[in-house]
Amino acid sequence: MSSASTLAAPPQRVLVVDPDAQTRALYERSFTSAGLDVVHAADGREALTKALVHPPSLVVMELRLPLIDGFALCEILRRDLATIRTPILTVTAETRPVQLERIRRLGADEVLVKPVPLDVLAARVVDLVAASDDSGQNRDLALRGNRLGLPNAERPSVQVEQRSRTAKAKTRREVTLAPPLHPPALSCPTCNRALAYQCSHIGGVSDRHPEQWDYFSCSACGGFQYRQRTRKLRHLDESEEHWLRRQRASDV
Repeated sequence: MSSASTLAAPPQRVLVVDPDAQTRALYERSFTSAGLDVVHAADGREALTKALVHPPSLVVMELRLPLIDGFALCEILRRDLATIRTPILTVTAETRPVQLERIRRLGADEVLVKPVPLDVLAARVVDLVAASDDSGQNRDLALRGNRLGLPNAERPSVQVEQRSRTAKAKTRREVTLAPPLHPPALSCPTCNRALAYQCSHIGGVSDRHPEQWDYFSCSACGGFQYRQRTRKLRHLDESEEHWLRRQRASDV
């Protein structure tokens, strides 16, 4: 009876978001052949509506989207209770490291740079869906993923991936005024004024390897981020400064 209910369960839904119709069609054929249900959107606004009305098991998205770009879409999905734990796989033509790091900070579970072989992409999609699935379908999906061509050594198990997602969901949102590492005294690289410490962000790929980012502000030049691991200071862009202002307003 248990086996019959598992077989009768509807396929997991993947939301594909890409402005290119041919890319969407390629993804749909590949993911459908892996036993997944696919819905797609050509822009960020359409994707947001579909994701919030019928939350998918996974979002596969490009960063360069009309109306609402991938960065804003990811941030909104991570704030909404309906999609806060939905895996987000970014497959993008964007190659600038600062932008790829930015989408990771906003909550993307994995970032792949195009071109990505379809068999590799389908295997990662199946793994992420299986890891997020709390029903009995995850084992069946993992077996399908094994048939897509990637050796086991190149593919994390469902159990490991699920632990990783849980850790990321916990660590990427930990904002504190009492971080593990003391924030350094820094000066603005533009005007040489002393930077004022605002808060710290603790995150990373797992709870065993957390990272610390410290946030500062300059009265004349805006917000800055200091990465403890690399000891690098960089200026925040407009969306990141908005995030920093929200943290200050809520007193973290």
